Amino acid sequence: MNNHFQQAKQATRNIISINKATIDLVLQSLATALVQNTDFILAENQKDLDKMPTSDPKYDRLQLTKERIAAIAAEVNHVANLDNPLGNIIQDKTLPNNLNIKKVRVPLGVVGVIYEARPNVTVDVFSLCFKTGNVAILKGGSDAAFSNLAITTIIHQVLEKHQIDKNVVTLLPADRSATEALLNAVGDVDVLIPRGSQSLINYVRQNSKIPVIETGAGIVHTFFDASGDLVKGQQIIANAKTRRVSVCNALDCVLIHHGRTNDIAELLSPLAEKQVELYADEISYDELAKNYPKNLLHKAMDEHFGTEFLSLKLAVKVVKDITEALDHIANFSSKHSEAIISEDAENIALFLNQVDAAAVYANVSTAFTDGAQFGLGAEIGISTQKLHARGPMALEELTSYKWLVTGNGQIRS
Repeated sequence: MNNHFQQAKQATRNIISINKATIDLVLQSLATALVQNTDFILAENQKDLDKMPTSDPKYDRLQLTKERIAAIAAEVNHVANLDNPLGNIIQDKTLPNNLNIKKVRVPLGVVGVIYEARPNVTVDVFSLCFKTGNVAILKGGSDAAFSNLAITTIIHQVLEKHQIDKNVVTLLPADRSATEALLNAVGDVDVLIPRGSQSLINYVRQNSKIPVIETGAGIVHTFFDASGDLVKGQQIIANAKTRRVSVCNALDCVLIHHGRTNDIAELLSPLAEKQVELYADEISYDELAKNYPKNLLHKAMDEHFGTEFLSLKLAVKVVKDITEALDHIANFSSKHSEAIISEDAENIALFLNQVDAAAVYANVSTAFTDGAQFGLGAEIGISTQKLHARGPMALEELTSYKWLVTGNGQIRS
């Protein structure tokens, strides 16, 4: 295992010498190869799907389709077409002693990523790391072992075609021992990024000897204010909850101003068509019981608030005002994505200012928390911490910087 890490470290000197035009050409070739190998990828993905019950919340994340592969390839092309921040001069100044000092973007180095049943992450991580001159070490979960290996095989074929060291991306074995080795690869791996459940993220943070950038779980709220537009509310809530239930920006809890109690049934009625199970507090339960399907309506327990469902389940709570909504979010948020639906400019400003999250929305679905939707290309994850990166981690977030100092014989007195 240590050999993998040492080869990755050595590859950092190779990748940094690749010019930007070649990087983009390799990514474009990869996009083409992914589409050309769709049948192979789907066959390998099916081997993983056969091991997982369809009721598992991770099934949707694991599943690849022809359309999803085409979308993944399109994102690789998108990354290829984005401006490359590598080498950009952040600051350039000449001091009174004629020392010239430049602050220049450079790769992080060797980036390790531990992730669960999401084979698209294999492509996203490689494309973003390769674009920014980083070497990637991937540790996918056993649930996606066949899928990840198939995709990595295609990446290696493209790299070899362009005579590039295939050690710029390494897929570690799917067993637990590989995770332990990666967590302890001090000196070979520069940064570690976990993508997956809160338990995975907590484990990595607590056990890694390498600096960790957390891409946290998403416990997502939307507050429907007293002035909220009913039609906007219906569309936003339904989209945030049902567009794709297994992703981290999916809605988990709706907070409703008590002044709109009479609108609860209508506000949430589109969810019934999608078979969303509601876990409602006492006030909202009484309103919903009038016409929401009984088999989909349940009384909320304490544990339903602060839960990332990753399925067609949603908590509902009535709050007396925006202050109580803000208090609830502060207590239960994972600091990923939070939204308000309101026509009150003061309340919108208060919400945007006070909510502590990577992405805060006004009258918009939280489904937009995504690197591509933010115009950043594919993302390596949504960082919920505050050091180095926050929100969608794309190209710039995969760089650090160094100082370049040039002179003409100056010495310090």
